[in-house]
Parts: sequence; C-alpha cells; structure tokens
Amino acid sequence: MLSKIASVLLIGILALAYKAIKPPAPRRCGSPGGPPITAPRIKLRDGRHLAYKEYGVSRELANKKIVYIHGFGSCRHDTVIATNLPSGLLEELGAYIVSFDRAGYGESDGDPKRSVKSLALDVEELADNLELGSKFYVMGFSMGGQAVWGCLKFIPHRLAGATLLTPVINYWWHGLPYNMSVKAYYEQLPQDQWAVRVAHYVPWLTYWWFTQNWFPSSSVVHANPAVLSPQDLSIVSNSVQKEHQSQVSQQGEHESICRDAMIGFGTWDFDPLDLHNPFPDNTTQVHLWQGADDLIVPVMLQRYIAQKLPWIQYHELPGAGHLFPNIEEVSATIIKTQLKDTK
Repeated sequence: MLSKIASVLLIGILALAYKAIKPPAPRRCGSPGGPPITAPRIKLRDGRHLAYKEYGVSRELANKKIVYIHGFGSCRHDTVIATNLPSGLLEELGAYIVSFDRAGYGESDGDPKRSVKSLALDVEELADNLELGSKFYVMGFSMGGQAVWGCLKFIPHRLAGATLLTPVINYWWHGLPYNMSVKAYYEQLPQDQWAVRVAHYVPWLTYWWFTQNWFPSSSVVHANPAVLSPQDLSIVSNSVQKEHQSQVSQQGEHESICRDAMIGFGTWDFDPLDLHNPFPDNTTQVHLWQGADDLIVPVMLQRYIAQKLPWIQYHELPGAGHLFPNIEEVSATIIKTQLKDTK
C-alpha cells in the first residue's frame, strides 16, 4: 500500500516538474487570441514572417543600405544606431536602415529550428524581399552584434560592410584561451554565471531558470543595475520609458529571450576566431566597437578577438559601458566610420 502511495506521489511530483519546465505554446501574432499584427512583414521561404521598420532615405533612393540587428530583450523599435543620430544625418549620408524583429521577438514568427546560420539567412532573405541590392551593410548591437558573426560566416558575399557593437561573447568558443575565458566567466555576478551555464549545458531548463523565483536569475533579464557601468546608469536615468517594451516578448519568453540565450551561449558549429578574412581585397570594412568599462561583455576577451582577427578594425571607447550607441555623437561616429570611403 505504501509503495503505491509513493508511486502516485512520485508521478504527481514529476508531472508538476514537467509542467514547470515546459514552456507554454507561443502566442503567434495574428492567431486567435494572439497579439495583433501592426508592422509591415515579409514572408520567408519556410512560411515564417519577419516584421520590420524603416528609417532614413527611402530604399528606392538610398545609395547605402543597412540591415540592423537588435539586441537581447529588444525589438525592431530599438534601433539605437538610427534613433540616436543627429537629425538629418541619414539623409546627408544617403543612407537607409531597416531593423527587423528577430525570430520570436515582437511581431516576427518564432523559429523552432533557429540557429546562428538561420538568422544570417533571415537577414539575406529580408534584404532580397526588400530589394536592397546585391550588397548591403549589417550592423548589430549586443546579442545582435553576436549575430553579425553569422553573417560574416554564412553570407559574406552579400556584405558591403559590417559593424559589431559590443557583440556578446560565448565563453565556450574554443578559440578563446581557457584561462582567460574562465577568468572572464567568473567576473560575472553569480546569477549570471548560472544563467549562461544553464543555457549552455541544460538548454531545456532555460525557460524554467529564467522564469522561476527561487534563485536569482539573469541580471540582464531582470534589469539589475549591478551590471551597468556609471555611463550606462547615466544613459538609463536620462532615457524615457519605451512604449513598445510590452511587444518585445509578447509571443512568449521562450521563443524570444530564452531561445536567444540558448543559441548565443550554446554550442556553435563554427568559431568566430577561426574566420579568415572574407574580404581579402580590403574593399569591405568590418568594425568592432567596445566600451572599456562594459560590465556585460568582457573587454579582455574582445581585445583578444580583435588581436586574433587583424582584418577587423577595433575601436575601444574609454569610459564607455555597454549602452554607448545610445549617445548621439557616438552613434554618428559609428555610422560615418562604416560608410566612409564606400561607393
């Protein structure tokens, strides 16, 4: 009798545990009961949709066209390189920028097969649907900056230039020196060590870890000011509340921020440090910008990557944290640097 009761209790506990770790079904935009579709969208070959937003000169008239890739916990509206530029600069440069919701964010459909490569192919297909031409620029911030590595690997033939803005680093890239990677890893807050550890080793637990209330979870997810530099704190204190913030994960946290972490800190099928210069004729420039006081992305690892890949032009900003693209003069310098001396 006792064994039967124990079996029933065990089954009940396992059922509750499974329910806790199993992500809910995504709330697809435009589906019954799902969020509304308010943005223009393109349809991809696999049937998914990508929502996008345009800035600057019309794409028909622009001579420089940029695809912008947003960061972690953001969406198409968070195009820091466009929204923080001096008025009229994009028109002066003849530049057009399109930002899009990465799969599962905002109003873009989720992608259960999402990978580093699939995102690069999404960028290419977006550019083709919008008729941006044979070559275009890519710019990405933070986790979106990390995604630019995929573009350099999988679609370099389509790039007129690339800008990585404080791109997130995967501590398990094999090209990073072990002792340096471990040192940088343990300089994170303990809860962030656990967050990336879970995403890397037990990705199926990521949703539960990011949403449970028993232990401290990711500082970035929960906007812990401890991971912000003095400059970052100043930027945040002077920023206005984002009206679109509720749209970021409206389809479900699993399809957006959790899958982002699982891919960003998961096992990659290539290592950025193994990349050879995809532009040996030097007609295409790649720039990497990093704040010296960034508490989210370790500057020591970024310096090492820049040293190992000398074909990348490295720009380190003294006193800057993670949010430096939000500063108007810095964003102006970044976009001018990428677009200068290009045809």
